[in-house]
Amino acid sequence: MSMLKEFKAFAMRGNVIDLAVGVVIGGAFGKIVTSLVNDVIMPPIGLLAGGVDFADKKWVLKAADHTDPAHKVAEVAVNYGVFINTLIQFLIIAFAIFLVVKAINRLSRKLEEAAPPVAPPADVALLTEIRDLLKNRPPA
Repeated sequence: MSMLKEFKAFAMRGNVIDLAVGVVIGGAFGKIVTSLVNDVIMPPIGLLAGGVDFADKKWVLKAADHTDPAHKVAEVAVNYGVFINTLIQFLIIAFAIFLVVKAINRLSRKLEEAAPPVAPPADVALLTEIRDLLKNRPPA
C-alpha cells in the first residue's frame, strides 16, 4: 500500500501535472501548426511554384502493381513533399517556442531588476563593519 501512496504523491506533484498540461497543449499546438502549414502556407507557395501541391510530391522508386489481385505490390516512393511540409511545421514551432522563451526571459529579467537587493545577514554585516574599521585604522 505504501508504494501506491508514494506513486500518488509523485503523480500529484506540481512538476508532473505541469508536464502533463504542457504535453496536451503541445499536442494541440502541433495540430494547429499542421493545419496552418497544410491549409494556409503551402497552398500559396504551391501556387507560386506553378500550382504544385507539395504533399503529393514524391520520387517513385517502384510503381505499384495491381494487375494481379492476388499479389498486389504497393508503391515504393520517397515522399519529399511531405518532408518539406514537416520541415516548415518544425520551423514554425521552433520560432514560436523561441518567442515564448524570449518573452519569459525578458519578464524574469524585469522581475530581477525590480527586486530590492537582499541585505546581508547581521553577522556578515558586523564582520564587514569590523573589517572596514580595521582597514581605516592608522598603522601602529
